[in-house]
Amino acid sequence: MNNTTALASSDSIWEKEIVPQLERYIRIPNKSPAFEPDWAKQGHMEQAVKLIADWAQGQAAHIPGLKVEVVRLQNEKGEPRTPVIYMEIPGEGKDTVLLYGHLDKQPEMVGWRQGLNPWEPVREGDKLFGRGGADDGYSSFASLAAIRLLKEQKLPHSRCVVLIEACEESGSYDLPAYIEALAPRIGQPSLVVCLDSGCANYEQLWMTTSLRGLVSGNLRVDILTEGVHSGDASGLVPSSFRILRQLLDRVDDVATGRVRVEALHVQIPQARLEQAKAVAQVLGTEVYDRFPWTEGSRPVSSDGTELILNRTWRPALSITGAEGMPALGSAGNVLRPYTSLKLSMRIPPRVDPVAASKALKETLESNPPYGAKVTFDGEKASAGWDAPALAPWLEKATADASQAFFGKPFMAMGEGGTIPFMEMLGKRFPEAQFLITGVLGPGSNAHGPNEFLHIPTGKKLTASVASVISAHFKR
Repeated sequence: MNNTTALASSDSIWEKEIVPQLERYIRIPNKSPAFEPDWAKQGHMEQAVKLIADWAQGQAAHIPGLKVEVVRLQNEKGEPRTPVIYMEIPGEGKDTVLLYGHLDKQPEMVGWRQGLNPWEPVREGDKLFGRGGADDGYSSFASLAAIRLLKEQKLPHSRCVVLIEACEESGSYDLPAYIEALAPRIGQPSLVVCLDSGCANYEQLWMTTSLRGLVSGNLRVDILTEGVHSGDASGLVPSSFRILRQLLDRVDDVATGRVRVEALHVQIPQARLEQAKAVAQVLGTEVYDRFPWTEGSRPVSSDGTELILNRTWRPALSITGAEGMPALGSAGNVLRPYTSLKLSMRIPPRVDPVAASKALKETLESNPPYGAKVTFDGEKASAGWDAPALAPWLEKATADASQAFFGKPFMAMGEGGTIPFMEMLGKRFPEAQFLITGVLGPGSNAHGPNEFLHIPTGKKLTASVASVISAHFKR
């Protein structure tokens, strides 16, 4: 591959085609089904599917033989599943490369700074702000653009399949049915490329080597059937919030954050320990500087290696929502009858999510304080993923691509988020190699306010993927 030509072409495709398409995509509030149960009637998902599929079909002028299809299945009740965009590009040889992304989005979230809006694209220099551009709307366009770069230089490549799902942010619950239905057409990929992950900086190519799983659900404590005057009942009726505090203390240490449920821990592999140490040396304080700290705040540790392991190979609890508590302006002197919290527990790779959910439920519901009614209703239970050993050809291809397009060595580390598709593919295709990467770097803030896509990284990543696909064919 002529790297200079490839990067220049990627730059042109991004500026003239991908960025304008992403601006249209950002304007579509196609929230994932978990956040928009009425998605089929709302029509936003269909609008996003049409935008991407139409653009993809137009790429047939640059990618001969490209076939684009919107696949639609129904569930057992006869209800529509979220659609999948399936694309196929013929290649040489018998191998297959599978490229993956998703088009559904997280909800709006509060806190967007003045001048920004989740559903209105704003470009400021190298950054394109708006919900879903970086997570993960760009993946459809970048995947085809990478193949287009190979076609422009008449470089051979294996057959490619691009799969874009529409419920990743809801745990990919529809995806297994599509994988089963499309299995004969997908074949047996020897390389999987996923563009839904992150990068610890924008200066080199990052490969994700593991992903945490997720167990989430609603914890509710009921102590009364209705609210009562706090002056009358406090000191006699235990606060539902205080009972919640006791229950949460069973789960994680309030002083350190260490999860106390041993069933959620694993032995960290030595190779991942060494990777964490190497990344900590490269990043230094960038490990935590990238977050929007309030003045005077600090991370849970000053040891970079421990911080990386905390977010990749150790469980961690977050409280992401609450019910039963009125807004401050409406909070009268009432002892509330119940409090409910949404728990989000990240679990390490190799932990069974079903067993983890069961262990969490038993820990929270057993022996309720004061005989209160305590319920934990699990919602999501997604497994983590640990990449297979890196093949020498992929290690060299990734290193070459990083040097060619970023000018620095590639780095490998685990990520703290969850991509359910990777665990599915790891089981179905145990011999495949994985290039899991993405543009979610410092400040990009996927799921939160002010999400942005770093455009130069997208351009370099597109060229890097093309380079790796070329190396895959020549291996």
